[in-house]
Amino acid sequence: MFCDKDNVNILTALLAAHGIRHAVVCPGSRNAPIVHNLKECEQIECHPVTDERSAGFYALGLALATASPVAVCVTSGSALLNVAPAAAEAFYRHVPIIIISADRPAQWIGQLDGQTMPQTGALGCFVKKAVCLPEPNNDEQRWMCNRLVNEAITTATIHGWGPVHINVPITEPLFSFTTRCLPKERVFTAEPAATLIASLENIKDDLAKYQRIMTVIGQTWKGNIDDALFALLSRDNVLIAEPLSNASATSVHPDEAVCDVGDDPDCSPDLVIYIGGTVVSKRVRRYLRRTAAPTWLLTVDGYDMPDPTMNLTKIIECSNWQQLDELLNRIYLATASEQTTFSQKWHNAMKAADLHAHTFAPAFSQMETVKTFEEEIEANGMTAHIHYANSTAIRLANIYARHYVWCNRGLNGIEGSLSTAAGFSLATEDKVFCVIGDLSFFYDQNALWNTCLRGNLRILLLNNRCGGIFKSLPGLEKSDAADDFVAAAHHTDARGTCLQNKVVYIEAHDSGSMKKGVRQLINEPSERPMLLEVFTDADEDSRIIGEYLRMCTSHRV
Repeated sequence: MFCDKDNVNILTALLAAHGIRHAVVCPGSRNAPIVHNLKECEQIECHPVTDERSAGFYALGLALATASPVAVCVTSGSALLNVAPAAAEAFYRHVPIIIISADRPAQWIGQLDGQTMPQTGALGCFVKKAVCLPEPNNDEQRWMCNRLVNEAITTATIHGWGPVHINVPITEPLFSFTTRCLPKERVFTAEPAATLIASLENIKDDLAKYQRIMTVIGQTWKGNIDDALFALLSRDNVLIAEPLSNASATSVHPDEAVCDVGDDPDCSPDLVIYIGGTVVSKRVRRYLRRTAAPTWLLTVDGYDMPDPTMNLTKIIECSNWQQLDELLNRIYLATASEQTTFSQKWHNAMKAADLHAHTFAPAFSQMETVKTFEEEIEANGMTAHIHYANSTAIRLANIYARHYVWCNRGLNGIEGSLSTAAGFSLATEDKVFCVIGDLSFFYDQNALWNTCLRGNLRILLLNNRCGGIFKSLPGLEKSDAADDFVAAAHHTDARGTCLQNKVVYIEAHDSGSMKKGVRQLINEPSERPMLLEVFTDADEDSRIIGEYLRMCTSHRV
């Protein structure tokens, strides 16, 4: 029988699944559930050592002798600090020891309770990674626990071996051992860049087991993935990508396509290959998690192991983007096949989404403004760099942009979008456009307080006098705080900001003046930055976007 603590059982199952065969265990009450489990686990041999400082070095010796990771388990409090000398030695000698510390619940840290201290991060720079497991109460917390243990164990043996620290808070009662078997846990596997070529045939063999492969490309640097590769990926395969991924060679509208396919089982992937950073569409992220398809992460940074689909099973590291491109070409040229029901339905959904985006005629709104702007940019054919701010602006870009889009999607904050575009404009002679909402603009208006700015910086300010995206959140309208406190309603315009910073100012209040202003913003020469402020109604903006999304399934091909 194993203990009744979910986080301890997940940890034990993953230690065994990752091939950990030795554990040095120290006495204590708080770590008793962990020690019990390690002793019960047939795959793991336990070695009792009373002195924690000595125990750390025992684990070091075992790891050196076996050339494999070894666990060392200590109780809460100062016991962990005694492992620090061994951790430091292992760090500088690149020896993979997995330091497991039991901990008191967070609410009792610093409350004069016995053997309590801040244990998370206590080993500082002497471990490659430190994680603290939750005590799971739901499936999402269990996923988090699984992910953290996988990340820590994988980190111990990737990019040079070294120690890692797993901290495990455990709530009383501690000594209930009634769980019959360990849970079956998802295990990460990693293919380091150094062994990638040797592993290529195995990767191809593994891919051959899947029939419905979906490739997802999140935000990347411009040029990381070239147009020819995008064309290859979208030819016979299912590609989910947005303008932030440089998908200009293909017409993709994944948010709308997901609306179209719904829960059709024929459209559900059996493998997801994920590349790059964030995907803007929350609907797409929810869909990927709902499919529960195993996910392979192709990355140029094996230290970073995001699990956006909640189903990560394999990490394939490439040394650079060129190698990643070569890998994708080899994989997809080797596995190219005739279209299946899966790929055909997705391609039909993408075509329907593209047709809908092209034919939908929004009334005067932020949506019509971005549509007009993007059509004018495309018709002009100029070399330009288009930045979009977060919230509504970047979501409208996903509908209409046919080029690479720059956007601060690392943390998705409203601050700094204008400053980023302004800084970009200092390093190029090309025009730099920033499409931005009113809250983001006024928050970052000091970006224009700079004497170095020139006429190549152009700003399209979408002003509906509030954080318009909050209008689309169901239920928020019932709150009396919605308008003034959450959406930050205001009556500010940019005229004064432009005047004090010598920025050419244009305003528009209807469709006609907006279209004229967009043409002026894009084409008119100027030695100073130029700003077009388009005033719209927030409720009408929300209504039109809602109508567009509701109609996504009415244009099936």
